Amino acid sequence: MSGNTAVISKGLDNVIVGESKTSLVDGHAGKLIYCGYKIEDLAANALFEEVVYLLWHYRLPNRKELEDLRLHIAREAVLPVEVVQHMRQLPKDSNAMAVLRSVVSLLGIHDREGEAMDADAVRHKAVRLTGQITTACAAWARLARGEEPVAPKANYNLAENFVYMLTGQEPGRSAVDAVNVYLVLLAEHGMNASTFTSRVVTATGADFHSAIVAAIGALKGPSHGGANAEAMHQFLEIGEPENVEKWFAENIKSGKRRVMGIGHRVYKALDPRAQILKEKAAALAKESGNSKWYDIARKLDDLARADDYFISRNLYANVDYYSAIVLYTLHLPVDMFTPLFAMSRIAGWSAHVLEQMANNRLIRPDVNYVGPMNLEWQGVDYR
Repeated sequence: MSGNTAVISKGLDNVIVGESKTSLVDGHAGKLIYCGYKIEDLAANALFEEVVYLLWHYRLPNRKELEDLRLHIAREAVLPVEVVQHMRQLPKDSNAMAVLRSVVSLLGIHDREGEAMDADAVRHKAVRLTGQITTACAAWARLARGEEPVAPKANYNLAENFVYMLTGQEPGRSAVDAVNVYLVLLAEHGMNASTFTSRVVTATGADFHSAIVAAIGALKGPSHGGANAEAMHQFLEIGEPENVEKWFAENIKSGKRRVMGIGHRVYKALDPRAQILKEKAAALAKESGNSKWYDIARKLDDLARADDYFISRNLYANVDYYSAIVLYTLHLPVDMFTPLFAMSRIAGWSAHVLEQMANNRLIRPDVNYVGPMNLEWQGVDYR
């Protein structure tokens, strides 16, 4: 309202909007915790399904609980025929995140519990959608290049199914491990833009699929999930390791552009996820026999870390920077990078939807009006 003297926090910086048990993001110390567990330990040891269970129940599953969840996700991952038919009709050059946004909306219509709002129904839908988003991502990657979608297998975990459905071949261990680590690292990250969006929509009493569609819309932006694709386009533009210094001087030192994937709204220390993915990218580069993209990324990272501008502002490589190299080395199309982010973050979004439902209040911040007052009405002929 006019005359409000409350402090304005642009972007809601340092505004606490609630409490959560899902994750702790300590940007100054460079720490990320899921429900009490360090991200480094989870990345080294956990299946993505274990992390899903952890975020939804605040504890790790026992062997039976893990297998039950894995099997449930795999069995529910099949897309309705009508949804696949709709995907076939879309232009092959459609933005992959726009496709995923539309597919999830359609899945809400076809879900047998689509409008049910009780916690048990939402958990059922979260399980289904965790599998269906994976199938949709792989299916669209194939449809966009003129190939037929591949159905998921009930005996595979989610990372195995994704690699299998993407390639149509039995999944190789190195690719599965890389995808699984990526999914674990991106599953949850506090009150980020897309998670906040999912909670805002949930707070209105809207259905689960509406909350996830809205979250996907937020993730699509280049300042959030779309940054990994932008980082890879940057590496592709550089082209060769020997071009890095010239590109840095012409584009970054000159102030014309910024390095995509370096710097983070929260982290003022090294993003722990970036360090893990840097190591994974290096291993994949060595294994594949092609280190060009990793060499470009590492050299650009080293230049930035030696530059006063980046040092003085505590700007480090974030999760998007080296994840781009990992995904590209796995031959994933750049357009599919952000959908794969959504494939992981559905775990965190679902956890936050359930938390919001358990202690709900409509999220309705205020805004200071700074426009004119007491204008005199004039008829249309006198304006």
